[in-house]
Amino acid sequence: MGLTAKDKGGGDYEPIPEDLHIAICYGIWDLGMQHSDRFDKSIHKIIINWELPEVRGEFDRDGKKINLPRAISKRYTLSLHKKADLRKDLESWRGKKFTEDELNKGFDLKKLLGVPCQIQVLHNKVEDKIYANVSAIIKAPTGTKLLPENPITFFSFEENVDIPQSTPEWIMKLIKEAKEYGGGIPNEHEKEQYSDEIPF
Repeated sequence: MGLTAKDKGGGDYEPIPEDLHIAICYGIWDLGMQHSDRFDKSIHKIIINWELPEVRGEFDRDGKKINLPRAISKRYTLSLHKKADLRKDLESWRGKKFTEDELNKGFDLKKLLGVPCQIQVLHNKVEDKIYANVSAIIKAPTGTKLLPENPITFFSFEENVDIPQSTPEWIMKLIKEAKEYGGGIPNEHEKEQYSDEIPF
């Protein structure tokens, strides 16, 4: 079993342009139970990363400058609840809604690795900074074939393995804040997240 669901990063780069971009999923990380100050409880979070082949940048790798696709990510609650962003984006990405049978069985997110899509990027200005955000995910045009240039990376606490070396430092930091990793903020009044979620 992988990780089942019953733009931030280092470097001084211009934000990814607002547009509808071809993208390919190359990274999925389980962030475990992350404490939310807003809801005063812990919520199971994940991050999905995509690379944009037509939006390029110069990056340092092993002491050399190389040209690679820019990347963008989105953080989700690990849920296929009818109100969950993950469910909405997955259905839009697939181009069809989940059947009741699929929802009961759950969806292994590992299936998304290497799968193309289209991503709508919109900008959000916070004080003097502009952030590029994933506002929508759409099914890729029929016949789209892409191979990621970045290493495909997957991490799940369910698999009980070490965090992959290719994990960006900022994601590594978030993983280490998870309760499963020994982080998080204890909360004795915490209740089960989404008690009306589909059972997995």
